[in-house]
Amino acid sequence: MADPKDQEDHDTSADNADDSNHDPHFEPIVSLPEQDVKTLEEDEEELFKMRAKLYRFASENDPPEWKERGTGDIKLLKHKEKGTIRVLMRRDRTLKICANHHIISTMELKPNAGSDRAWVWSTPADYADECPKPELLAVRFLNAENAQKFRAKFDECKEEVRKKLEGTGNTDSANKVAEKLEELSVKDKASEAKKEGGKKETEKKEDEKKEVKAEEKN
Repeated sequence: MADPKDQEDHDTSADNADDSNHDPHFEPIVSLPEQDVKTLEEDEEELFKMRAKLYRFASENDPPEWKERGTGDIKLLKHKEKGTIRVLMRRDRTLKICANHHIISTMELKPNAGSDRAWVWSTPADYADECPKPELLAVRFLNAENAQKFRAKFDECKEEVRKKLEGTGNTDSANKVAEKLEELSVKDKASEAKKEGGKKETEKKEDEKKEVKAEEKN
């Protein structure tokens, strides 16, 4: 016959085993719907993407120095409708933006301290901190081959931006010239009308003076 104490210990151990295997499921008190997070890249075409490390020149420091801004994927993105091209880079894990500015035709990539895998360039308005401000940036790639790929694509984008600007600029210039000519024409007509009116007023006064003198003689 089994010892009741042994039976009790067995039952207790069985209960403990059941407790350890028990996985209760609780429904959340508040149900939150899934939200689509917009990256603002939905309307853009990715022309280039490569992992790199970004630096900014902190001219406000004393003495000025290069400071690391983040490591992640640097991208060249072209807007599907506007045709503008921008540099965008987000930090790993946090996805915080560390570079965000448009490519303009006057930008020039220069080697950084003679390195064959790093480039330096300046931008008049970078929006990484939301408020636009001029920045001197440097990007360093894993090797020289990746650096050359970036430069080749960057120069292609620069050329595309230049051509688009020239095309738009010619049209805008023609419109501005036409508007100026029309404006000058209107001003000339108004000036002529004013002169003509003044001339008639002068002639009228002269006639009145002649009439007064004639009456005085009589």
